Amino acid sequence: MKRSEINAALREMEQMIRDYRVSLPPFCAFTPEDWQHVGHEYDEVRDCMLGWDITDYGLGNFDKVGFSLITLRNGNRAMADKYPKVYAEKLLYLKESQYSPMHFHWYKTEDIINRAGGNVLIRVYNSLPDEEIDYDSDVTVHTDGRTYTVPAGTQVRLTPGESIHIQQRLYHDFTVEPGTGPVLLGEVSQCNDDNTDNRFNPPVGRFPTIEEDEPPYRLLCGEYPEA
Repeated sequence: MKRSEINAALREMEQMIRDYRVSLPPFCAFTPEDWQHVGHEYDEVRDCMLGWDITDYGLGNFDKVGFSLITLRNGNRAMADKYPKVYAEKLLYLKESQYSPMHFHWYKTEDIINRAGGNVLIRVYNSLPDEEIDYDSDVTVHTDGRTYTVPAGTQVRLTPGESIHIQQRLYHDFTVEPGTGPVLLGEVSQCNDDNTDNRFNPPVGRFPTIEEDEPPYRLLCGEYPEA
């Protein structure tokens, strides 16, 4: 992705957050210049990959496959003595045209919550013992205290305020329902590790390769300088 694309995507997400009067922690407003002077008191942001994130899944087509997000809080299972949190929280922003590819998590369970905006469609499949997609078996779905069963490949529709629980090894993808507008999602989960806990099917990447065509507006969560 070009840095200019990333900058535009971050500003667009910030605007939706302002529109819906959501307040962010102070580190989300740090500029690249600020990060040159931030000391060890913010090591948790660095070590737990808090802050801004962009993914195009390595496919180079962000407006079709990808989205913007912020990790607000997280633990670190590799540094559990220092960071003992067993939970994480994110905000995700998807435009109508964007799509998050099919994947599951080996470790993490999560709730995906439609916080504001349009409607999100989350397609679900069970996984087989060999970790491939089970295209045949019915899926047990948990949404806001309701448990029910749907055929494999059903798209569960979440309107603002609704959520779905995603269990370990439950395949899911998501997109925005056409005509409903961009969506601000929340994610509440166990500790998040995007380097090791995503099983994409078919395989894709997670973090973009960046072409520096202009200075960064915000640093992404993998770009912080050492204290």
